[in-house]
Amino acid sequence: MTVIEQTAPIPEPRQKSRAWRKMRANRGSMAGLFIIAFFAVLAVAAPLLPIPDPVATSWSALRKAPSAAHWLGTDDLGRDILSRMIWGARASLMAGVISVAIAVAIGVPFGLLSGYFGGWIDQVIQRITEALLAMPFLITAIALAAFLGPSLMNAMIAIGLSAMPIFVRLTRGQVLAVKTEDYVEGARSIGLGHFDIMSRYILPNVFAPIIVQATLTVATAIIAEASLSFLGLGQQAPAPSWGSMLNVAKNFLSQAPWMAMWPGLAIFLVVIGFNLLGDGLRDALDPREA
Repeated sequence: MTVIEQTAPIPEPRQKSRAWRKMRANRGSMAGLFIIAFFAVLAVAAPLLPIPDPVATSWSALRKAPSAAHWLGTDDLGRDILSRMIWGARASLMAGVISVAIAVAIGVPFGLLSGYFGGWIDQVIQRITEALLAMPFLITAIALAAFLGPSLMNAMIAIGLSAMPIFVRLTRGQVLAVKTEDYVEGARSIGLGHFDIMSRYILPNVFAPIIVQATLTVATAIIAEASLSFLGLGQQAPAPSWGSMLNVAKNFLSQAPWMAMWPGLAIFLVVIGFNLLGDGLRDALDPREA
């Protein structure tokens, strides 16, 4: 037992420190981390910030341009756009993170089973996965959200289920590469059960690419949530969401372009941030990189 644990390439503090140094040396990944942290802090601190009620209307301030009173202007109902942007960040970031968490929680176990056992289990799981992957991601999410009903929670479930096949396929491929390693064969030779081998020797050594893929998928999930909200299948009015704000703003592009500019810019920045962070994690966690 002791020999196997010493030979299994489980990450050590020194390796984690090296990965962090590589991350810090990558300006793009640090810029992405700063962008994500900025929006995350705003979202978490939204109830504490001295900003107007995001759903409070004012008939005397309809579609007002940015000013000292309303830094980002107001919308068609006189609601403060800055306040709605900050509260909308909560919905968008929560949708991205929770959707990917659902996809990982379902996809990784099925990928583990498929890659480890093979045989008919692998055939069944992979045929279902291929059928799901054959459908465009956003179309699947829209169909599931329409079936479940319009709400932010149902949108997150729909996005998570739509992204799940990606993690099934990725995990299976990583398990196929790892399960023939010497330390896994050694664990089998001393009689360890399948669950112990998968949880202690295989999963920890395939998790790095899963983390990278999850980070990149959060960006896709945020765009998907904005798309569903734009179509009326996500966050429901009057609760703010960047996608629903764009849905309203499309009717006032010539009279009040700032209504569309700010939520569009926020979505762009957050998606870029997660993509930059994902690229940095991929380089930092790559064992082939010195």
